[in-house]
Amino acid sequence: MSFPLLTATAVLPAIGAIATAAVPAARRTAAKWLALLVSVATLALAIAVLVRFDPDGARYQLTESHAWIADFGVRYELGVDGIGVALLALTALLIPFIILAGWHDADPLETGSRRWRPTQGFFALILAVEAMVIISFEATDVFLFYIFFEAMLIPMYFLIGGFGDRAHAGSDENAAAQRSYAAVKFLLYNLVGGLIMLAAVIGLYVVAGNFSLQEIAEARANGSLHMATNTERWLFLGFFFAFAVKAPLWPLHTWLPNAMGEATAPVAVLITAVVDKVGTFAMLRFCLQLFPEASKWATPAILVLAVISIIYGALLAVGQRDIKRLVAYASISHFGFIIMGIFAMTSQGQSGATLYMVNHGISTAALMLVAGFLISRRGSRLIADYGGVQKVAPVLAGTFLIGGLATLSLPGLAPFVSEFLVLVGTFARYPAIGIIATFGIVLAALYTLVLYQRTMTGPVKPEVSAMPDLRMRELVVVAPLVVLLIFLGVYPKPVTDIVNPAVKSTMSDVHKKDPKPEVEAAK
Repeated sequence: MSFPLLTATAVLPAIGAIATAAVPAARRTAAKWLALLVSVATLALAIAVLVRFDPDGARYQLTESHAWIADFGVRYELGVDGIGVALLALTALLIPFIILAGWHDADPLETGSRRWRPTQGFFALILAVEAMVIISFEATDVFLFYIFFEAMLIPMYFLIGGFGDRAHAGSDENAAAQRSYAAVKFLLYNLVGGLIMLAAVIGLYVVAGNFSLQEIAEARANGSLHMATNTERWLFLGFFFAFAVKAPLWPLHTWLPNAMGEATAPVAVLITAVVDKVGTFAMLRFCLQLFPEASKWATPAILVLAVISIIYGALLAVGQRDIKRLVAYASISHFGFIIMGIFAMTSQGQSGATLYMVNHGISTAALMLVAGFLISRRGSRLIADYGGVQKVAPVLAGTFLIGGLATLSLPGLAPFVSEFLVLVGTFARYPAIGIIATFGIVLAALYTLVLYQRTMTGPVKPEVSAMPDLRMRELVVVAPLVVLLIFLGVYPKPVTDIVNPAVKSTMSDVHKKDPKPEVEAAK
């Protein structure tokens, strides 16, 4: 029996979470180092998965299958395709940077009668989320996926509600109330989506007789499993609703600005760069593969919602006064591009959407973490409280600018390639949708450059005149992300080579081919 590599990538951070939580209260630094070492070891396992994965091989590789709840047809089944392995690698890559960036976010805090913040719990919860996200990318049993899709809400709830941003205007009581509101809103929205999905999961079992993604997809492809049109559409909607909440897609997005605004910057990155990717990934893996005809039926409506997300998110980002909420609304706009690429039903659109998931994770991590370093120095999230930072902290300002330029998809930085592919793929089949979506690019340039101008340029405000530049730990966090943004902007081939065969399989699932160009190339 070969080494269960996929299981190891999920079990290691889970064990690390338990071990970190068990570290004695007085050994906070030891808990931090333990969490960091576990995250680095998990990254090493993810690299091993990446090395062993053959893009030209079977669709699902490194598979594991064991009986679990036999009476109900539930199995412990894992496997990764090119899309899953890319997002697994992204998750494992970002967690060490998230831990390093949040090194002091859960240190003891005493104000009046408040008790100390449990440092061990903070880092244990981050590792727990990593374990659940990784197994979500690996699960090929629908019920197994559902369990961890829902279970990750619990540690995220405590990370948002229990470890909020210290740079909060107002009293401690007001800050605690807003954190609690954001955490409960996050939990309720996602729980409702999960409950609707549970009904669809049960319905799928009634129709198919098992929960195996591969068996159901093969039965649908060879005609041995037939779903009535209305049944397939209702089941699709149950799955899609849960994924659209997680993604988040307008109008199910309203929990995200609250959650990202009240969470610490590293937890905000965990939300939008890691956890939310499970939603868009699941659209590709489950919606399109299990319900191909319903996916095509719903495509026009989903594309309209995606375009609304793009424009709406960008417009609200332009008007924000809070740095973190601006990044949150920008992410809503970016997720609109990802969903638009998925449902454009073209190979360019879906390759671009998958690449966008990876690139958005890196660019958002870079921008939000640098913003977190900035906010921790000034003690305010308000854009108006800054000015002239580039004169006193040029390295901080420079990395903030690179993160911002990546957010607006500047050519030469990673998100440009993915956004370009999404727009090309969408325009090939739905030109009107593609044209409207391009206005999101203009708005992205507006909110990004205005943010940089108001915070980094102009006269130096007295409150930032003594602001220190990035420290060594902070540079270790930001520098690799900047390097990746530039490398993947110039040479995205390593990622596209991995995801393109999986995209081709997904296109085959929905029986779609790329539209022929109206003007043939000259011979």
